[in-house]
Amino acid sequence: MSAPADTAAAADWESRVRRARRRGGAVRLTRLAGRAAGVTAILLFTLFPVYFMLTSAFSDRMTSTVGTLLPSQPTLDNFVHVLTEGDFGTYMLNSLAVACITVAGACVLSLLAAVAVARFRFRFRTSVLMLILIVQMVPLEALVIPLFLQVRDLQLLNTVLGLGIVYIALSLPLAVWMMRGFVAAVPKEVEEAAYIDGASWPVMFWKVLFPLVAPGLVATAIFSFIIAWNEFVLALTFMQQSDKYTVAVGLRQFFGEYANEWGHVMAASTLITLPVMVFFVIVQRWLASGLVQGAVKG
Repeated sequence: MSAPADTAAAADWESRVRRARRRGGAVRLTRLAGRAAGVTAILLFTLFPVYFMLTSAFSDRMTSTVGTLLPSQPTLDNFVHVLTEGDFGTYMLNSLAVACITVAGACVLSLLAAVAVARFRFRFRTSVLMLILIVQMVPLEALVIPLFLQVRDLQLLNTVLGLGIVYIALSLPLAVWMMRGFVAAVPKEVEEAAYIDGASWPVMFWKVLFPLVAPGLVATAIFSFIIAWNEFVLALTFMQQSDKYTVAVGLRQFFGEYANEWGHVMAASTLITLPVMVFFVIVQRWLASGLVQGAVKG
């Protein structure tokens, strides 16, 4: 083959390679644009209710109709009315107290129960786990009357402590199952190594096992906090005085028989959302740090 023919073949090959690269680049750009459009659509679908809530909360429109996409004359009047006339500050303090009791009780009891069922062998261990799971399947509506009678007999009606104990009972089934998975995932060799090094069981539990299951405790705390903060039926049933209401029960005062005060509803909803976000921001760092702390402690 002559040199001109070789040069023409090489040029043709290079031209084909360039066209293939351009086509590949166009395909990649199309895929990237499709992914960006999909992510944008999901974000808009997810965040639009939050945006609408904030817009309505800061708007001065206080009618029964829906608000606009842009706040008209932004104001804090809705928040002032909710905190003063609506007495929402008291409701938030009540919910915070109930949530603290629920989180503390659920975390401690679920951790101890998870260690018991994951590390010790005893009779009917599997039956106990199945009973815990079955309790989680019972509808909340079926538990209202039995729980009301028990709380009444304990003379804990209309008290923050009584409502907190009920929420602990509601949180424990799923919390025990979650914590059992975290405890079972910790190798027994880690505990045996601590025993060989002379650590007692309390020292091993606190410095070795506890840091390794810390992410599970964080997940349990978030789950229990959300239950205690957002639950409505039991709070309405057990709290018989308005000064003992939680935020979920207090929110209903802004819904009228013929019209709803949407500005006040959205302002109160914003106040309800903020503590959950703050709580998650505070504890989320433990969710990641707890994964590695146990490997270097003890």
